[in-house]
Order: sequence, then structure tokens, then C-alpha cells
Amino acid sequence: MERAISASDANQHFSEMLRDVQDGETFVVTSRGRPVAKVAPVDDLDRQGPALDALLDFVATLPRRRAEAWRREDLYE
Repeated sequence: MERAISASDANQHFSEMLRDVQDGETFVVTSRGRPVAKVAPVDDLDRQGPALDALLDFVATLPRRRAEAWRREDLYE
């Protein structure tokens, strides 16, 4: 189960939050109501490994492009 927690509350109750994570809970840390981070058990993150590996393999097949030389002044023309 995923629970939202403010950054302030996560800071104040970090030890308790970690115990809950060890028990399988997942937290979405919010700042001003917007999600900014996820704290999840390591096992959950390990399951993302194959998907991440597939993404990296795909990116490796994309053609490499070189950026042309540019100057800072070019940005303001």
C-alpha cells in the first residue's frame, strides 16, 4: 500500500517511517502537496531492475548525435 506523507512529517517521524517500510509500506513524500520522492522497500525497487535494464538497452541502440558548437551569445539572438 502506498501512503502520502509531507516532507516535514517524514523528517519528524523518519525512524517510524523506516520501520513501516521494513514491514512493506511504501511512502510518497510530498512537498507543498506535490509528490517529490518515493520511499519503498528494497525488494520493490529490485523488481524494477529488468524494466530499467530493458530501457537502458533500448537507449543504447539509439543513434548518437553530436551537438554543434555554440556560444552563449547564440542563445540570445
